[in-house]
Amino acid sequence: MALDKRQIVAEAVALLDADGLSGVTLRKLAARLGVQQPTLYWHLPNKAALLTAVADAILEEQFPELAPPQPAEPWQEWLVGLAERLRRALLAHPDGARLISLSQLSLRMAAISELAISTLVAREIPLRQARLIVLTVEHFTVGHVLEEQSGRPAATSAPDFDLEAFTQAHPTVVAGITEYFQDGRTPDDLFRDCLNVIIRGAATTASRAC
Repeated sequence: MALDKRQIVAEAVALLDADGLSGVTLRKLAARLGVQQPTLYWHLPNKAALLTAVADAILEEQFPELAPPQPAEPWQEWLVGLAERLRRALLAHPDGARLISLSQLSLRMAAISELAISTLVAREIPLRQARLIVLTVEHFTVGHVLEEQSGRPAATSAPDFDLEAFTQAHPTVVAGITEYFQDGRTPDDLFRDCLNVIIRGAATTASRAC
C-alpha cells in the first residue's frame, strides 16, 4: 500500500507518545514505517513541517469542528471552555505544549485563533483588544501546560530542601497554596480560576474601550 501523509502523521503521533518530542525524528519515523528517510520528503519536506503536521493532528482531537458560541452564551464562558479544550489537547500527549510552541505555522491553531478573535469582534469588542485577549489566553494556556508537563520533583527528594525553613521564609505563599487546595480543589480548578481572573479583567478593560 502506498504511503500517505495521514499515515506518516499518525505514526509520528505514536512516536511522540512513546518517546516524547525529542524522540520524534525523521530517522526514527522512517524506521517505524519501514521506509528510507528520503521517502518521507515527498510528503513532509523537513522536520519543521513534520512537527507542524503533528501539532495539527493533536489539536484536531479536541477541535474536530470549530463553532462560535450560541447567541445567549457569554463570550467569557465560551472562551474559558475553548482554553480548557486546548489544555486537554496538549495534556493528552507528552510534550504537547512544547510541540505547539514550536509549531508557529499550525493551521489548526491559526483557525482556533481566528474563531476566537472573530467571536469577540462580533460581540463588539474592538479588534485590537480582541486579539490581545485571545493571545493572552492562548499564551497562558500553553505556558501553564508547559509547567504541568515539565514535572516537579517532590520536596522530599531534594536532600538539601528544608520544608520548615521554606515555610518560615515564605509563609504567605505556603498558606495560599494550602488554603486553595484544602477544600478538594484540583489542578483543573486552578487552571479555570486563573483563566477567570484573566478574562474578567480583560472583559472590564474591553467594556471601557467600547
